[in-house]
Amino acid sequence: MPTLSKDTRLHIRCDQEIRRLLDKAAAYAHMSVSEFVLRNAVEQAQSVVQAHEAITLSQDDFAAFLDALDAPAPANPALQRAFQRHAKHVQ
Repeated sequence: MPTLSKDTRLHIRCDQEIRRLLDKAAAYAHMSVSEFVLRNAVEQAQSVVQAHEAITLSQDDFAAFLDALDAPAPANPALQRAFQRHAKHVQ
């Protein structure tokens, strides 16, 4: 994790047992508790965001997706009206 200017605070509360565990883990990792918690929270947050924002397709589904991009369906009347409304409002 790159060193950045830290300009906000995050306050968390925990019980003594969790605090002792975090202290011990941070000591083993040779970092402060704040750095240990932040680094691990960021890694977990990135994993959760990736899981919710990434799309994974099978090879067959990916091939079907590429085929659809290469030969899109013709615009239906509702889509054509949407394009016309968009053109009127965005210039």
